[in-house]
Amino acid sequence: MIETKRLHGRLPNREHTSLPWRIHEIAHDFRIEDVWALPVHGTREDFRMLVQGFAAGDPSQSPSRLSRALWNVRWKIGELLGWDEAGAGPGRRVPTLRERLPEDLVAAPGPDFDTLPFTPLYLIEDEFAAEIANRTMHGVMHLSWVAVGRGRYRGQMAVLVKPNGLLGAGYMALIRPFRHLIVYPSMMRQIERRWRARPGNAGLERV
Repeated sequence: MIETKRLHGRLPNREHTSLPWRIHEIAHDFRIEDVWALPVHGTREDFRMLVQGFAAGDPSQSPSRLSRALWNVRWKIGELLGWDEAGAGPGRRVPTLRERLPEDLVAAPGPDFDTLPFTPLYLIEDEFAAEIANRTMHGVMHLSWVAVGRGRYRGQMAVLVKPNGLLGAGYMALIRPFRHLIVYPSMMRQIERRWRARPGNAGLERV
C-alpha cells in the first residue's frame, strides 16, 4: 500500500504499471510519458467529482500567465501547421481505442469534455480514460483513484502516448521540459485549490 502523505508531483512509472488498471489491456502498445500524484484525496464516492472537474477544465483560463501563453502558442502552431485538423483525430488518422473496449467498458463512457479535445473512453468506480489524437501523436489521459486504506483514496494521473513517427517523437521531446516545469505544476496547484475549496468538501469545482 502506498502512503498518501509521501506522494506529490511526478511518480515513477511503476506506480501506474503495478496496479491492475483496465487501461493496461487496452493501451498495451502505448508508452508511459508521465505519472503524477494529484493533490486530491477523498472517499470512494469522490472520484466522479474529480473526473467531472477535469472534463470541465479549460487550461487556457489557467491563473498562470506563462501556462496560458504556452497553451495558446501550442494551439496557434497546431492551427498553422494543421496538426489538429478533424482528419487527424481518433477514428480518422488512427483507429479509436473504443474499438478495443470490452462490452462492459463500452457501456460506461464517462463525461464529454467542455473545451479540451479529448474523447472519453470509459469511467468506472476507480478509473477513467480519455483519448486524443492529432498529427503528432495518439495519447491517453488516465485518471485513477488509488486506495490508501481506511476507506480513503488519492488521485493519480498517467499520460500514455504513441508518437507519430519522427515528427511526433521530436514534438514530445521538445515540449517535455515545458510540461514538467510549467504546465503540470501550475495545473497541480489549481487542482489543489479547487479541491480544497469545494463546497462542504463533498464536490469538485472546475479544475
